[in-house]
Amino acid sequence: MRVAMRTAGLFLSLMLLSCAPVPPGPGDPSVDLHSYANAVDARVTHIDLDLEVDFDSRRLRGTCTLDIEGAGDSLVLDTRDLAIERVEVSSDGESYREAAFELGAADAILGAPLRILREGAAKVRIAYSTHERASGLQWLDPAQTAGGELPFLYSQSQAIHARSWIPLQDSPGVRVTYSARIRTPTGLRAVMSAEPADGEIGGREHRFHMPLPIPSYLIAIGVGDLAFRATGPRTGVYAEPSVVAAAAREFEDTEAMMQAAEALYGPYRWGRYDILVLPPAFPYGGMENPRLTFASPTVIAGDKSLVSLVAHELAHSWSGNLATNATWRDFWLNEGFTVYFEERIQEAVYGAERAAMDASLEIAELKSQMESMDERDQILHVDLSGRNPEEGVTGVPYVKGAMFLRTLEKAVGREVFDPFLRGYFEEFAFRSLTTARFAEYLESELLSGHRDATASISVQEWLESPGLPANRHEHVSEVLDVAAEAAAGWTGDGVPAEGLDTDSWTTQHWLRFLRSLPEPLGADRMALLDEAFGFTEAGNAEIRCEWLVLAVRDGYRPASEALESFLISVGRMKFLRPIYRQLASSESGLARAREIYSRARTGYHPVAAQMVDQILGEAD
Repeated sequence: MRVAMRTAGLFLSLMLLSCAPVPPGPGDPSVDLHSYANAVDARVTHIDLDLEVDFDSRRLRGTCTLDIEGAGDSLVLDTRDLAIERVEVSSDGESYREAAFELGAADAILGAPLRILREGAAKVRIAYSTHERASGLQWLDPAQTAGGELPFLYSQSQAIHARSWIPLQDSPGVRVTYSARIRTPTGLRAVMSAEPADGEIGGREHRFHMPLPIPSYLIAIGVGDLAFRATGPRTGVYAEPSVVAAAAREFEDTEAMMQAAEALYGPYRWGRYDILVLPPAFPYGGMENPRLTFASPTVIAGDKSLVSLVAHELAHSWSGNLATNATWRDFWLNEGFTVYFEERIQEAVYGAERAAMDASLEIAELKSQMESMDERDQILHVDLSGRNPEEGVTGVPYVKGAMFLRTLEKAVGREVFDPFLRGYFEEFAFRSLTTARFAEYLESELLSGHRDATASISVQEWLESPGLPANRHEHVSEVLDVAAEAAAGWTGDGVPAEGLDTDSWTTQHWLRFLRSLPEPLGADRMALLDEAFGFTEAGNAEIRCEWLVLAVRDGYRPASEALESFLISVGRMKFLRPIYRQLASSESGLARAREIYSRARTGYHPVAAQMVDQILGEAD
């Protein structure tokens, strides 16, 4: 606990602050159980950051100035492992005075509340520094970058990691504008989920401004040796110099995707849409930070087969960034809408079959997941009381959520559903909403006018019950059937490629093929497949991951070196999770996994490391 006080009177006031309540328990689904913030009494509306990026100590240090609305005398913020040096308040933004504050006890999930005696002041300025192992920041040594000469820093604020690098009200129900002055070492460029101010390029100082209100999890920063390549009048790619050309080629259809999205559901509100390609340690495929999507280099396949990720993150510019889940229980409102929207963008740009291929693979994967999933986690409006919100990041909010919307669309027709969805984005633009509020809007704006068409659809069942409703609509891809049939029909004798025209196969064909192979295959049959198709050396990360899981399962030793190299060089959780789980399923595999992990862990983002710790039984 750190206490600052100027007078005995402030000390007494601070003692009263200590009585501030902790986040309420379950009951009201509109309450954000993952934030200490007292936003009803005192709400942050703007954040101004003035930060120094220190790679030597692996810390950000400086000040955070908050604009506050509301009459409450106290302000409660979320923090995690922040060193709070002092707190000052001001009524006019010019003259500041020291304020009493208390940093409460830390919770393993929520971090620690920062309680400040605001006394009605309109501005609060906090001097602080981050921890070297802040959960929302990853500091990379030069050897962990493509260039190998300069370090790299990036943030990952979702779900509740913004509090590890900014003291703020870290709830998706609190939207803020923000500005920033970021000072970096010479030769490094800073980018943020905001508009660069004049003079941002060059020198050590970089300024940014986000004039549109966003939730805290969308505040993002990246610092490194970055080049830029335009891909359209409103689009472009930031990446390390050796990566930027390939990335720009891969993402050259981004402007076409934006135009397709706007034609469907209204204008793009954020100005530019750029993509920052991060080093391989990034734990996700992408992150939808406004104006600057973060993307893993694993999506650069050379054939645009994985650019559904760009369609997905772009769709978030409407579903999530514009209309946002109010709490993490409502996460499906972000992701289910986005998967549905992503499919519509894919369909418009690449054709209906391409969208169906991706969707059918996702649906099959969801069904497989749900076979071993607790019923409580099969519910769209998932109960996350007492749990880390990341436990809700499964295929359910994404794929089941999209299936719900697709079922509604099929019931009423696109000529009705598209105007409804466009109206939804207009109604809730720059607002956060709960599942209950969505259900009310759905009833009044769609269901009430189309009772006959929607009579068989139980909204309550979709939102609050486990499993998949029987009357759901599923995408089916007949084009992928040839891959499934080839895999299922292979007896293990002869050359598996014989009679197959695989030259026209896409990534989706190969994934369906690998997932349809009989099990167990055994090392000999794995060798035949590898000789025919070169899976062990596949450059496509999706295909390689699928193959390596099979190699671990069936003891295929020729893939051993590739397995270690993949786990050490790639930090994307989508790939780490299935491989480490397969390794951990046997005693010998677990020992091997721990040995590899001992060398790989320092290269993983803290979120990814925490996940692998749990899989391997190494969590504290």
